[in-house]
Amino acid sequence: MNAQGRIPRTRGAVCGVLLILLGLWGGLAPFVGPYLHFGFTPDKAWAYTTGRLYLSAIPGAAALLGGLLVLGTRNRGVGIVGGLLAALGGGWLIVGSGVVVSILKNTSISVGAPLQSSSMTAALQAYLERAALFFGLGALIVFVAALATGRFSMLAARDVAAEEEAESYYASAPASLYSSQPEQYQTPAGTYPTAVGQFPSGGSVPSPPSPFSETTTAQYPPPEAGS
Repeated sequence: MNAQGRIPRTRGAVCGVLLILLGLWGGLAPFVGPYLHFGFTPDKAWAYTTGRLYLSAIPGAAALLGGLLVLGTRNRGVGIVGGLLAALGGGWLIVGSGVVVSILKNTSISVGAPLQSSSMTAALQAYLERAALFFGLGALIVFVAALATGRFSMLAARDVAAEEEAESYYASAPASLYSSQPEQYQTPAGTYPTAVGQFPSGGSVPSPPSPFSETTTAQYPPPEAGS
């Protein structure tokens, strides 16, 4: 993989962690907000509604998945795809409820009515709830996703220098390794001479000399007849 597609893993670390945290908040906050009387009806924690699914959980999951791609990849293209996916999730948090009601004409999918607590006015709490769970959160996700996409699309000079250094190292390593110890890779020609000519073809192989001296009959003459 060349320098055009490969980047350091730390390039998207901060943006990836932020997108993961924001995606978790966007997907889970509507389900746990009723514990603090903050959010939208129904005022019951972990209650399932189509509005919480399509307007909060799914875009939050998109931001979470995009953050995981941005955080874990070393590929430039995968990082850009992760940033775009998170941006789509953030954009849906901003305009999703309006698209469903105004364009799709579907009134069964709604965010519900803002919850009310006694610690602040109704108008202020409704604004804070929409900002924390929808348009403000979505704008923040889009900003971080755009930042991550820009970082992945940028070709830094240090990326090119690191890639060229790695390529030059792998290209020169075998030659330097073999040139430093050439005797280990040479054929040992002439080390073991053949024994041609020691034993003539077709002839008999001479027997080795006996370690015992030959006895002759001259040393021990035969006995005379009649003795």
